[in-house]
Amino acid sequence: MSKEVPSISEAEWEVMNVLWKKSPLTANEVISSLQEQTDWKPKTVRTLLDRLTKKKVVGVNKDQKVYTFFPNYSQDDCQRAEAQSFINRIYGGTVKSLLVQFIQEESLSEEDIKELRSILDKQPNK
Repeated sequence: MSKEVPSISEAEWEVMNVLWKKSPLTANEVISSLQEQTDWKPKTVRTLLDRLTKKKVVGVNKDQKVYTFFPNYSQDDCQRAEAQSFINRIYGGTVKSLLVQFIQEESLSEEDIKELRSILDKQPNK
């Protein structure tokens, strides 16, 4: 990945999910979308948008009278960065430890196991 994705808080993820679904959006559009699923005040959402803008995770189009916001990173990039951060913090950077624990804890169906094998078989030897 060419550019480092900044760390995003749980609340900021909620804002990003709205922008990934549809953008650009005005602050009021983001607020009304989030108020359907949270009890956040408009000021809270504006603060989160402000933080995301400062982190450059969200861009602002200032060409119109009303500013609009859009994501600077794809959902995929952010998920990958968050997963890597989680693996580093909890599993010392080792994906194998995470997978072993996950596989031992979860009851995987025959279909799940086949799918995982297929994914592993397609991995190039590094």
